[in-house]
Amino acid sequence: MSIKKILIVDDSAIDRKVLCDLLQRHGYRVITAEDGEQGIALAHSEYPDLILMDVVMPGINGFEATRTLSRDPATRHIPIVICSSKQQETDRLWGIRQGAHAYFTKPVDAKQLLDGISALGKAVPA
Repeated sequence: MSIKKILIVDDSAIDRKVLCDLLQRHGYRVITAEDGEQGIALAHSEYPDLILMDVVMPGINGFEATRTLSRDPATRHIPIVICSSKQQETDRLWGIRQGAHAYFTKPVDAKQLLDGISALGKAVPA
C-alpha cells in the first residue's frame, strides 16, 4: 500500500503545522484534526492511509482514539503512529498495546518519522 494521505491528530497548532509542512514537502496530502473526537470522525469520513496521533489532548486522548480506531472494522486497517511528548517506555508500550504501529517522541526527528512512514507503506497490505 502506498501512503499518500495522512491524518494528523494533535491539539497543538504548532505541532500540526510543523508536521503538516514536513509531510507536504515530501509529497503527502495532509488533513488535520484538533482532538481525538475530530480525529475519529475524520478517519471515518476521509479514510487516510496513515494517522499520526498525539496522546495528550482534551476529551478523547490519543490512547483512547487509537484503541477506538484500531478496533473498529471500518478503520482498523489504517496504521496509526503515535507522536507524543510522553517519553516513558511504559507510554510507548501502552500505545502499541492500544493498536499503534509505531511510537515517536516529540520533538519528532524528521528523517526517523519519514523512514517510519515509508516502512509502514511497504509493510501494510493494501
